[in-house]
Amino acid sequence: MKFIVSSTQLLKNLQQISGVLNTNTVLPILLDFLFEIQGNELTVKGTDLETTVKVKIDIEAREDGRVCIPARILMDSLRNIPEQPLTFTIDKSYAVEITSDTGKYKIMGENPENYPKDPDTEESVSYNMPATAMHAVINKCLFAAGTDSLRPAMAGVFFELSKKSLTTVATDAHRLAKLTRTDIHHSEDASFIVPKKPLLLMKNLLPVSDEELTVSYNSKHMFVSHGNSEVMCRLIDARYPDYRVVIPSNNPYKLIVNKSDFELALRRVSVFSNKSTYLVALTIAGSELTLESQDVDLSFEGNERMSCQYEGEDMQIAFNAKTLIEMLAAADTDEVVIELTSPTKPGILRPYGNEDKRDKNEDLLMLLMPLVITV
Repeated sequence: MKFIVSSTQLLKNLQQISGVLNTNTVLPILLDFLFEIQGNELTVKGTDLETTVKVKIDIEAREDGRVCIPARILMDSLRNIPEQPLTFTIDKSYAVEITSDTGKYKIMGENPENYPKDPDTEESVSYNMPATAMHAVINKCLFAAGTDSLRPAMAGVFFELSKKSLTTVATDAHRLAKLTRTDIHHSEDASFIVPKKPLLLMKNLLPVSDEELTVSYNSKHMFVSHGNSEVMCRLIDARYPDYRVVIPSNNPYKLIVNKSDFELALRRVSVFSNKSTYLVALTIAGSELTLESQDVDLSFEGNERMSCQYEGEDMQIAFNAKTLIEMLAAADTDEVVIELTSPTKPGILRPYGNEDKRDKNEDLLMLLMPLVITV
């Protein structure tokens, strides 16, 4: 078996899928890429058994074939080879010889029959969504997903499909992000939980454009394909908690602040906070917002004042500054509104203003539990 491929094109595609490989695997073949040739098309696949990523590359080839090639040594060699056509020659014992303009390199490949098969696509249901919508899910929801292995449902993003919209939710019980897209429709109501890893891989694979993605799912797996790439992942088999019960239906007090000014003030003040809680107290009085933090053990203290718009009674409430900064990053407006009820109930953060620039099909809500202020 023999084929010719561009060195930089091959490296670029391998870098996009290499994140799926798990270096701690007990199966050595999972440290390989599977190369499959059909006609003048090369399909490269990587997997960790839970997530599988495939990319297709145009090549020159005279015969079809398959081989497994160790990922690390292949990528390390390609990083040091300038742009040029490379000739791969594979013999019957799966030895791989790579020929460049100036040299030859040999790698011992493995039998492709030992490589894991693709997930079963039987009884899968499909729908389409723009690539920008998937990027929005990744950028605006994923940060809120949990990491507790004892709560597997919260370790992913909940997809809830209906005839009118797609709602995605992520939470770790301390914070929650809910994104609703009204430009995605489905023939029937459905829901499933997608792990974090495949979503992070899609961030690098998918274009930031309105190009359509085909998303398919069945009871065990989700499949996302676009152009020459495809991501397949095992869904989290768990029941997602009822997120609606934790979202307050009425938060009468509204705090509106400039997002950039608020974020920078949080960053400055949180430097002096206790690093186990990152507690920053917000004192709202009229049109003035005061941010305060302290680390009693080290005698650190910081505070700042900034202007705001506020409707409601004067209040002092504390949040984790690190989490609040992550939420501000997910809002793509110049201002944000924080809806409050009392110092002991969760605050709701939403993008505010910029109506002419905001996506009319998108509604983002983020919830953050307050911290207890100790004197």
